[in-house]
Amino acid sequence: REETTVDLRTTFLQPSRRTVLKGIGAGLAASALGAPMVARAQSAGTIKLGFVTPATGPLALFGETDGWAADKIKALLKDGLETAAGKFDVEILIRDSQSDPNRAAEVAKELIVDDEINLMLVSSTPETTNPVSTTCEAEQIPCLSTVAPWQPWFIGQQGNPGDPASWKPFNYAYHFFWGLEDIIAVFTGMWGQIETNKKVGGLFPNDGDGNAWGDKVVGFPPVLEKLGYGLTDTGRYQNLTDDFSAQINAFKQAETEILTGVMIPPDLTTFWNQAKQQGLKPKIASIGKALLFPQTVEALGDAGHNLSTEVWWTPSHPFKSSLTGETAAEVSTAFTTSTGRPWTQPIGFAHALFELAVDVMKRAEDVTDGDAVAKAIGETKLDTLVGPIAWNNANLPPFAQKNVAKTPLVGGQWRLKSGGGYDLVVVENGQAPNIPLGGKMEALS
Repeated sequence: REETTVDLRTTFLQPSRRTVLKGIGAGLAASALGAPMVARAQSAGTIKLGFVTPATGPLALFGETDGWAADKIKALLKDGLETAAGKFDVEILIRDSQSDPNRAAEVAKELIVDDEINLMLVSSTPETTNPVSTTCEAEQIPCLSTVAPWQPWFIGQQGNPGDPASWKPFNYAYHFFWGLEDIIAVFTGMWGQIETNKKVGGLFPNDGDGNAWGDKVVGFPPVLEKLGYGLTDTGRYQNLTDDFSAQINAFKQAETEILTGVMIPPDLTTFWNQAKQQGLKPKIASIGKALLFPQTVEALGDAGHNLSTEVWWTPSHPFKSSLTGETAAEVSTAFTTSTGRPWTQPIGFAHALFELAVDVMKRAEDVTDGDAVAKAIGETKLDTLVGPIAWNNANLPPFAQKNVAKTPLVGGQWRLKSGGGYDLVVVENGQAPNIPLGGKMEALS
């Protein structure tokens, strides 16, 4: 992460693309002074949308649906997009971050400088969203990001994350997702349905999510303490760790009955298999990030039954696409039909990213001007496949209201199906009662 910071700060020292273009434009205008005015009809061109996603690497499950969503939008916009300034063709340029923050910043800069995009889209964990958003802010290019809790996204990009008085809003970077306050409420809501000794083991890696979740000010520790839970936090481990014996032994010694954390998919598989082998038998395991995906749970065989996780989006969510009118169920079915793969939660947010991009570009006074596009983002009020999106809402701390829009969150458990495979069943909806329950929380066997 230190290496990423150095790279991004170097970016700040370079003149932004918009600064250079403004200078060129001013020079051309000056040279034309005194020349006769020639009336020209405005010619529409091409809107370029950049999209950075982890298509490969340990975060690849997050980016699995992005290409499908992009192809769907390309088909919808094949005849162009009507905007306030006329009809434009739309080009979507997808770049793979390879699950690496440095690579994410690099391809973002290339999209801005070489491809001259008009709007950046980025998704999937702070390791992708943060370097891309920071690069866009430095280059004065509007950016829409999602699929990262808002605290590690917003606070993680501040010059001094440890000093709230120094935090400043962004001019071009905008984010939509839920926050740590939501997932803590969802997880503890699920835990409250099972009788336990309230002893919790925390698995927090040394990355943007893990550092935020384990933070003693904004993360899980202070809230769990207030609610009467005892937390065993063994410290930050490195992603792709191959031995969790130290954590497992600490949890056994503390008589832990609840496990929580935010793990990448390969680490969850390693940890859970070792926990079973070494006799760790919690009543509840609510793990963020890794347990979002059916592939991760299926890799555990029958041992994945009743593992629990946060649920951002499902086919049963009561929302529709602003572009097609399709329901969540219809979009998930379309994905499975065309790919042969099961639906996963990022489908909804990949689709919503494009919904927002289209809506913003329709309303922007000048799609080629970053300030006009950023202004349109801030004025958004749109019902999307993941729920209503609007910035400047009062359901956030004042410092985050300009740049963050919240989406609903519920909790679910993976249940073995009689014919094989797993279903994700919503068992906690206290934060979003409009999302239907599918059952009640059950203890691990």
